[in-house]
Amino acid sequence: MANAIYGKGREKFLNADIDWSVDTIKVALVDTASYTVAIDTDEFYSTISAAVVGTPITLSGKTAALGVADANDVSFTGLSGAPSIEALVIYKDTGVAGTSPLIAYIDTATGLPVSAGATQVDITWDNGANKISKL
Repeated sequence: MANAIYGKGREKFLNADIDWSVDTIKVALVDTASYTVAIDTDEFYSTISAAVVGTPITLSGKTAALGVADANDVSFTGLSGAPSIEALVIYKDTGVAGTSPLIAYIDTATGLPVSAGATQVDITWDNGANKISKL
């Protein structure tokens, strides 16, 4: 799988159900041994929650310009006995796993995959034209 925006996530952007600038947007570390992405049909965080490693982090410093989403880099710390991590999932956090829509699946990025046993994972978003993602 290559980096992609979830089909249901695109739909929610177009229906104004996701507002990148205002909503609580989080990133989660994902062990793909416990989750197989279905980019067109996976819709909510509850679909991936069993595969999430550590605690998702709220993105800060979010920007949206010309359809390009960006945010401050993040650092996951305090991981203990983590399995390997092969992907990142960005989602809107509504406070309820079954209603928190998935936005983007990223498995091709500098530093991925992360070997099992990592205690810290630093995510540096791309500084190129597409940043985190581009609609």
